[in-house]
Order: sequence, then C-alpha cells, then structure tokens
Amino acid sequence: MPPGVPLYRSRAQQFDDLVLEAVARLEPRWEAELSDVEFAVQEVPDADHLEDGGGVPLARVLRADASDPAGPMPGPRIVLYRRPLLARAEDEEELSELVFDVVVEEFAEILGVDPETVDPGYGDPGFGDPGFGDLG
Repeated sequence: MPPGVPLYRSRAQQFDDLVLEAVARLEPRWEAELSDVEFAVQEVPDADHLEDGGGVPLARVLRADASDPAGPMPGPRIVLYRRPLLARAEDEEELSELVFDVVVEEFAEILGVDPETVDPGYGDPGFGDPGFGDLG
C-alpha cells in the first residue's frame, strides 16, 4: 500500500506487529507471567551493550533497578533489536519465527527456565506453524 493509505504499515510497524504476534502465541499458557513483562523494540543495541568478541545481540532483558533515580521499572522489559533481527532473516516467515524464538529465549531467561519449558516446540521448525501436521 502506498504511504497515506489507511492500510499502510511502515516496516517498523510491521516488525512491532511480529513482536505482538509472538507474545500473543505465548499468552494462552503464560498470561499471568507475561502480565508483568514489558516489550520494546530498539533499532540497534547501544554501544555499551555489544557482546565481547564483536557479536551483535538480538535482544536483552532489562530488570527493575530500585536504585534508578528515574524510578524502578514495574517489571522486567524485553528489548528486541530490529535491525540485527532483520539481518538474520531471509524472508518474512523466517523473521516471524526468529522473533518468536528470541521472545521465547528472553522470557525463559526471566522465568529462569529452559526455552523448551516456555514453548515445547522451541527450535523445532514448523512445530508452531498453524498448518504443521495438516494433511489438507
């Protein structure tokens, strides 16, 4: 759709939608635990958050800090880095699955469990797809 048309969504808005879809996939099982978690999207990680060895993180968890002069966050925040995630995916479908996997990994870190506990199909291509196992 061309810009200015009501259905037009920028790439950043489309990415935000993928994050919301990933969270929605977890809500049926983890609604209570997700209620305290905030989700945010940042274009790229800040320079002081780059991993040793030159790796670029795809996301990070920010936890409440009671000593923060701006006031503590109400709960943990998962920040996804849009450009590094876009760079790792070849198409929209792969990006959607990558975003979901990263949300699962970061949420599992908050809970202190393995990603497979959060999503039993974690790392299994096609497991979370609505058509998985569909013979029709």
